[in-house]
Amino acid sequence: MQLNLAQYFPILIFVALAAILGVAFIAGSLLAGKQKPYAEKLSAYECGFEAFGDTRRRFDVRFYLVAILFVIFDVEVAFLFPWAVSLGRIGLVGFWSMMGFLAVLTVGFIYEWNKGALDWE
Repeated sequence: MQLNLAQYFPILIFVALAAILGVAFIAGSLLAGKQKPYAEKLSAYECGFEAFGDTRRRFDVRFYLVAILFVIFDVEVAFLFPWAVSLGRIGLVGFWSMMGFLAVLTVGFIYEWNKGALDWE
């Protein structure tokens, strides 16, 4: 099997074009945008604590809990789309399998709710 470098020429053109466009977009953004940072722009945004404070400072573990819950329910939605598309082909077994999956997630959600994990004070 002989390697023909001419077959890779379109890929080289694509990579070069992507690099040129990436540099052009970043340069255009720097040239066209107003670069005047001020204290409000540089402040912490919805993270709950200052970004450049003491690294040993304790913070609430609920940030992690909310993130984990988001990932769990995001995965649930990722499973629901292909299931909904193929529901006509997988029949009742597929339907009840997904109902069992959703039931387990619902029980977990109710447990988290009762434990107060979703209460933010």
